[in-house]
Amino acid sequence: MRLPSAPHVDPVHHQTLLDVAQEAIRSALSTGRQRLPDPAGFHPDLLVDTATFVTLEDGSRLLGCIGTLEPVRPLVVDVAYEALGAAFADPRMAAVTAEDFVRMSIKVSVLSRMEPLPANSHADVAGAVRPGVDGLLLEAPGHRSTLLPSVWPKVVDASEFLSVLWRKAGMRPGDWPAGTRVSRYVTEEFGHPGPRAFQT
Repeated sequence: MRLPSAPHVDPVHHQTLLDVAQEAIRSALSTGRQRLPDPAGFHPDLLVDTATFVTLEDGSRLLGCIGTLEPVRPLVVDVAYEALGAAFADPRMAAVTAEDFVRMSIKVSVLSRMEPLPANSHADVAGAVRPGVDGLLLEAPGHRSTLLPSVWPKVVDASEFLSVLWRKAGMRPGDWPAGTRVSRYVTEEFGHPGPRAFQT
């Protein structure tokens, strides 16, 4: 069984990506217009198509979490794109405000490639998943959900992790309709806890 290889972003680029996420949100709040950065001038390592998620929180309160599971944009552009989505387009949440911006933490998750999990049942998944390590993508006819590895500290064990994943997909935990597939991935995560100034 092949395991997904961990993504690696040179730590020297972490702050650049956090700055890009922060600036995308700040600029949108200031101008009312959402803009993506021009990739010209960024380091070549940041121009490789990469899948990312951006999570915004105020303490324990989720303000938004949006991302993509497949690499479709250069890393630096995707981080800005997902930051704007998390701030203004998460259907579960109200758009962030300038007050939220000052207090919120910003976390970037860089995803590895997906690897199919060889599983034919919910029990197979429970036996194969690596607690604290794996993010999972659940796909079944008419259903789809994912949980990032960062969710592990918020659950008791693998059983609860899978229950949350199944319910998020609109399925009963343990259900395995024909056509169900599960894939795993790993992430590299880094963030800024806030607070920060809001300058128009």
